[in-house]
Amino acid sequence: MTVRRTALASVLAAGAIALALTGCAPTVSLDPGADANDPGCAEISVRLPDTVADKDKRVTDAQATGAWGDPAAVILRCGVPDIGPTTQPCVNVNGVDWVLMTDPTAKTIVYQTFGRTPATEVVIDHVAGVSDSSVLPEFASAVSTVKQTKQCLSTLDTSLTPRDGATDGSTPTPTPTPTR
Repeated sequence: MTVRRTALASVLAAGAIALALTGCAPTVSLDPGADANDPGCAEISVRLPDTVADKDKRVTDAQATGAWGDPAAVILRCGVPDIGPTTQPCVNVNGVDWVLMTDPTAKTIVYQTFGRTPATEVVIDHVAGVSDSSVLPEFASAVSTVKQTKQCLSTLDTSLTPRDGATDGSTPTPTPTPTR
């Protein structure tokens, strides 16, 4: 009988410890991206880091998502709609192009991958003391598993108006000089 009591006490103690540990960081409830079931999201999901910006990974309740910190200071969602050409700021971090989707001075900011399908977004809570430079590099190896098909360009690489009057890539026609 003593053995049973000891075993029961051990099981109860282990259950209490498990309950206490899960009680500290409940599941983060998130909405999945529209294309969260894309195989590329599965590739990203299995490669997400255990810590980001010194914040531990949390359990989420949505496919192809991740959260770090308690409360969540960093959130990742794969399978969000792609963005097309944009004038939003873009930064390349360890081979991944990230477009800043929100005001850079906001308390919570959003970055989204550019040129990769499925697209991934990362939400960073600056109030939690987390910086962009401590977050985005952590996702490079996971996000890089999705092939890049487009890349961000600098405004120096583009022209908003045709050069020398050319409009279709053909030989430019001279532009008349105004006379008085």
